[in-house]
Amino acid sequence: MPAVVQLPAGKALTVRTAADVFLDSLNNPNTLRSYGIGVGKTAERLGEGRPLATVADDEIGETLELLWGTSAVNTWNARRAAVLSWLGWCEEYGYDSPAVPAWTKRLAVPVSETPARSKMAVDRLIARREVHLREKTLWRMLYETAARAEEILGVNIEDLDLAARRCPVKAKGARSKARRRGQAREDFVLETVYWDAGTARLLPRLLRGRTRGPVFATHRRPGPGKVVSPRDVCPDTGLARLSYGQARALLDEHTAVRGPGTGWDLHEYRHSALTHLGEQGASLLMLMAKSRHKKPENVRRYFKPSPEAISELTSLLAPGDTRR
Repeated sequence: MPAVVQLPAGKALTVRTAADVFLDSLNNPNTLRSYGIGVGKTAERLGEGRPLATVADDEIGETLELLWGTSAVNTWNARRAAVLSWLGWCEEYGYDSPAVPAWTKRLAVPVSETPARSKMAVDRLIARREVHLREKTLWRMLYETAARAEEILGVNIEDLDLAARRCPVKAKGARSKARRRGQAREDFVLETVYWDAGTARLLPRLLRGRTRGPVFATHRRPGPGKVVSPRDVCPDTGLARLSYGQARALLDEHTAVRGPGTGWDLHEYRHSALTHLGEQGASLLMLMAKSRHKKPENVRRYFKPSPEAISELTSLLAPGDTRR
């Protein structure tokens, strides 16, 4: 049920009041968190005590440029969208308000710069003797599932279906289920990821008889005074879940060639897997199903065919007599 909006009496609204009433009308906590930054900082910059009706359109544009003009494209678009929604809401409820000027445009999201590694490079890295079994398993699982690193790092042994080579994960932006009274708040809509023979061979060796707790754990117990969720600690060994930062540092350690921070990124396994599947002829719909993206344009950003694949494709256009 949508929240009941308590509108102030009269038509005049201060910038701060307009911002507060708009934010109070939002039900989704993720939207509230995101919009709160854009609307809150814009209101503060404009002058919170001013009547909203005295703010000019160009002031809105100049404030957005000043606050986020040099930010990443996604950040700019998100903050602009928040202010656009805020001012549109005020107009809808009959309050005199400015608008986001036409010259303050939404920016096109650039193509991702994350590279796609060759299948040979992925296989060689995982086969190196000095790489620990935990890292081998994590990297192979990231590649074969084409999942996000946070999703795989969050998996527990109880979640694994080893026979069917699949498990549910809490996906990025996972929606909470409609809860009845008494249900746990951690009850989210889950999505399924699938792996193949490489991961299937490594997982039993990594688990070594463990039946519960994080699949990927550190080699140390949490320090004294550190608060850790029971789900993030192995109940048998007391070892904590491997964090994203730790996993990224381990991958960098084995792949950096020009000093710390120059190695591979965990996200490259996802890019590489989708690229290799695309090169093998997987359709856009199948790539969307594998990656669990909802929009085709998001999958296209991940698909980066190699020069060899483009060359092989081009050979199909050669005259018939050259291919005999």
